[in-house]
Amino acid sequence: MAATRRVGVEQRRARLALRHHLAPQARAAGPVEVARDLVGLHGTDPASVFLAAWARMRAPELEAIQRVMYEERALLRVLGMRRTMFVVPVDLLPVVHAACTRAIAVQQRKQLVKLLAQAGIADDPDGWLRDVEEATVRALAARGEAFAAELSQDVPRLREQLHLAVGKPYEAKVNISTRVLFLMAADGLIIRGRPRGTWTSSQFQWAPLESWLPGGVPELPTMDAQVELVRSWLAAFGPGTAADLKWWTGLTAGEVKRALAKLGPVEVELDGGIGLVLPDDLEPVPAPEPWAALLPALDPTAMGWSGRAWYLGEHGPALFDRSGNVGPTVWWQGRIVGGWAQRKDGEIALRLLEDAGAEAAAAVEAEAERLGAWFGAVRVTPRFRTPLERELTA
Repeated sequence: MAATRRVGVEQRRARLALRHHLAPQARAAGPVEVARDLVGLHGTDPASVFLAAWARMRAPELEAIQRVMYEERALLRVLGMRRTMFVVPVDLLPVVHAACTRAIAVQQRKQLVKLLAQAGIADDPDGWLRDVEEATVRALAARGEAFAAELSQDVPRLREQLHLAVGKPYEAKVNISTRVLFLMAADGLIIRGRPRGTWTSSQFQWAPLESWLPGGVPELPTMDAQVELVRSWLAAFGPGTAADLKWWTGLTAGEVKRALAKLGPVEVELDGGIGLVLPDDLEPVPAPEPWAALLPALDPTAMGWSGRAWYLGEHGPALFDRSGNVGPTVWWQGRIVGGWAQRKDGEIALRLLEDAGAEAAAAVEAEAERLGAWFGAVRVTPRFRTPLERELTA
């Protein structure tokens, strides 16, 4: 069916501003609202979770975000789309788990069993692995929460080593603990809890999932979960293309096609192609007041689409690394106009990659001052360094 309605770039940018809580008038009350409306916050870089919430909340207090995550436990850190770590609301966890994580767990188990066999660690690597997992569950139940090193003391088999990439420059011997705990989390047995140290730390305690989520993860049929995941993405990021959906979800083209067939989205004309929107989402949204934003590395908005020309322009080489990870970005009126970085002395260094005008420059500077004040004495370096971020901190 040919698209009968056009959604131009300006309308897409207006939707982004309002639905992603980036325009000041649309900022959210708390981090759960932010995470739900963006279908999760990227969690690979721990600091990015807090900075993504900071950019979108009316009163972004660090203690309030931590309380929601670690005391109220309304946000959970899970493996999800594209085998990437996300922080999602509790009610979204069953959808992500059934749509994405279960299949990842099956794949990762096969891979780990193969590596154990190649290493000669056990005659029955599958049974050996399950024994180790059961022992780890018992040790964790006894401790309540524990770091990987502590669990390795209780379960010495977690210290067994795999020799990876033999003969290559990145050859290494690694303990199996990381892979075993990763797999157990994907299977819904354990979960990442509080970090060691500050909110920027990437070393987390592990806890039995049921201690955080009594009853465990509710089971959903895979197809139903995939339909709901695609629906959620269209509500947050639409209009978008099937290619955007396939990339963002990590599902196969066939799985995306089947989910879309269930939802019956409407085709609309985009600048440069055909997009999809939910049937009840055809009406335009009002343009917000002029706005600027400083978004962190791996921000869910910047990583929301595979087709990024309408908001990224030609700035990709400066702002993305070679693996496709976005660095800190400067936004003006729904498009990326530059990048930022935090220097060792705490200064927020900015570079605009295009002339967006005096109003934009002033608004960006004001956001930089707001962010610098929020950081205080904390210093953050993105896990994945990008060309512009490196230049700004050199």
